[in-house]
Amino acid sequence: MPIENERKLVLRDPDGALERALGAACPPWTRREIRQAYLDAPGLRIRRFEGPAGVEHIFSYKRPVGAEMVEIETIMSPADFERLWSMRRETLEKVRFHLPAGDCGWDVDFFKKDGRTYFALAEVEMPEGQDEPPASPTLIAPHVALLVPRGDERFASKKLADPDHAMRVAREVLSLS
Repeated sequence: MPIENERKLVLRDPDGALERALGAACPPWTRREIRQAYLDAPGLRIRRFEGPAGVEHIFSYKRPVGAEMVEIETIMSPADFERLWSMRRETLEKVRFHLPAGDCGWDVDFFKKDGRTYFALAEVEMPEGQDEPPASPTLIAPHVALLVPRGDERFASKKLADPDHAMRVAREVLSLS
């Protein structure tokens, strides 16, 4: 069973400098645009990824099972994606930069509304059983405002899909750092 083991970091990027720097760092970073929606059943979401390798549509099931997070993903057709998109609840758009780093992977997401970034978040996917995240990549390290405590639902993408919520928690976090 695929177990997700990630840690999230809130990033500070008020003027877009980090997003521009990551764009200039491709490769080794890769850039993809994501359109994502949550469906009316817990844990179900659909995503459309567009990047240098083309377009991919993914159906995901993601739920906590005990102390672990199970995430199952499968490719779906564009037609099925559009059918399910018509049944969406919360939606979001973001630009994601990805960097493989040994046995971990770093994603930096810039949540968008009308093409403008309203929140920046990094995630590091780690091997099952690893608790502490590795050091942040050099490019993002100066922008880290908070290592999100495990289980803090304020930073779930489904919640961050609401720009008002995201800007509220950003103000809270950035005023503490």
